[in-house]
Amino acid sequence: MEVKSYVVYKDQMCKIVDGMPMPKYGDYDALVKIESCGVCNGTDTKIIHGKFKGIDKYPVVLGHEGVGRVVKKGSKVTSFEIGDLVLMPYWSDVPEGYSSGWGTYSEYNIVTDAMAQEKDGILPEEFSYGQRKLPKDFDPVSSAMIITFREVLSTMKGFGFSANKSLVVLGLGPVGLSFVQFAKLTGMGPIIAIDISDEKLELAKNRGADFVINSKNEDIVKCVRSICPGGVDFSLDAVGVTSFINTSLEIIKPDAKVCVYGISENMTETVDWSKCPYNWELHFHQFPSKKAESEAHDQIVNWIQMGILDPSEYVSHVYPFEDIDKAFENIKNHVPMMKMVIKF
Repeated sequence: MEVKSYVVYKDQMCKIVDGMPMPKYGDYDALVKIESCGVCNGTDTKIIHGKFKGIDKYPVVLGHEGVGRVVKKGSKVTSFEIGDLVLMPYWSDVPEGYSSGWGTYSEYNIVTDAMAQEKDGILPEEFSYGQRKLPKDFDPVSSAMIITFREVLSTMKGFGFSANKSLVVLGLGPVGLSFVQFAKLTGMGPIIAIDISDEKLELAKNRGADFVINSKNEDIVKCVRSICPGGVDFSLDAVGVTSFINTSLEIIKPDAKVCVYGISENMTETVDWSKCPYNWELHFHQFPSKKAESEAHDQIVNWIQMGILDPSEYVSHVYPFEDIDKAFENIKNHVPMMKMVIKF
């Protein structure tokens, strides 16, 4: 059986390729029929533009925010059963001549049973720890957002976020809004959200932001200092604007942390620390550990089941796989959006 996959070429041309081979699965693997895959405005577009560090061999099979159901499994798989809804399958063993951009914009994919491998004395690949089951009644389309949720919650732990600490968040896409909501749920405050869209600032208020700043017509430094005269504990770039590092240095308190999560195409920035405290820390956390994401999985699922968190509120566009180009046209044309999801 042959499958269809979405592939990007060196010249940035993207297309659905028909006739790709069915992914191979081994004793510890399960074959997954993909039901949805979230569009990652950061990673996907940077791979398309040839600016994602570490991926330089094209063509590349795209997609990494997949959700699907197990249709077959290897003889030693114990963590997954046929029909299970699973998160974050990867197609690492793509056909010769292609590279894997995790490969989840494909009709079929693979999950690996890390727990079964560990039990048999095999060291699993790190990515397999993030491949977890979801409750069967979860919506496969909106569940693509759970990958972002897990990344954000695990990154908060990596940054050292904690209750009663003040936080500034720049950029209110699905990632930034998740940081705002989870910061509120974990007791941080005051939480100050920054964007150039009044609509997104309103969404941030609804998710727990104590204050919002429209940086298009307000001075960030003056506004933050009026709220927190002594400075803030954490200042976070959640969108990939490297110049915000220098802005952050003017709004932090002593021993505070400037955090960078958004991946920028610009890999350099001149940092001017003349206007900041003597003691501070710059922390980049741009590629979350799949083990850490797995540790965040149960908390995210619990919040959803309790009605505290609704992934569908973060999804603005859903496109059938055959119309996937429309999603990337939206990014190119700066169409206002939240999470876009491709439905198979």
